Amino acid sequence: MGITVQNITGNTAMVIWPKMASCADSFYSVMYHPNWNSMLSSYSRKSFQKEERVPASRSSFVVENLTPLTTYIVCVTCQSANPSSDQCRVFNTLERDPASASNTKKELALGIWLTSSILLLIIAAILLYGCLHLLCRRRRERLHRQNGISEQDHGKAWTKSAVCTSEELGRESQLMQDTEEKHPGGIQLATIIENPSACKEPVMPTSKSQE
Repeated sequence: MGITVQNITGNTAMVIWPKMASCADSFYSVMYHPNWNSMLSSYSRKSFQKEERVPASRSSFVVENLTPLTTYIVCVTCQSANPSSDQCRVFNTLERDPASASNTKKELALGIWLTSSILLLIIAAILLYGCLHLLCRRRRERLHRQNGISEQDHGKAWTKSAVCTSEELGRESQLMQDTEEKHPGGIQLATIIENPSACKEPVMPTSKSQE
């Protein structure tokens, strides 16, 4: 068929073949396989790793995603027929392209940067949550402590007022007792003076008053 392989790189290769009149109303099958060994492998379609269908209007195809520094065999047939030796070519891919290698390094660096950024964000979120939780807990403890101190102060004030009230009542009762001891009839006298009509008796006129 006069198949040729051109523009070989580390990952791609262009396969060119002459058009066949028998495939005018059909399609071409481009089959390729890595690490080809003519002594161990046959030309059966099942022996090929990849197979691509190309419209009959085309006479070339770019094989992609190849492995650098690898020996490949590529065959072109009509309507998925089993190829023969004159329908195949063997070629070797080159080293990895500098551009693709740099792109791979850039992609790797970008992936590492994204992963590191995500991890840093997660760590920052965890630390922020821990700080907020610690601040809230300290604030609650401070409020509880202030409430306990105010309750203690309130209890002390109530106890002090109760003691003062009891002392005042004791002093008043002691004062009343002392007054009764000094003036035993003072209370009755005050009662009589306040209510003179309760013990009012007729007064008999004396001789001086009659005079």
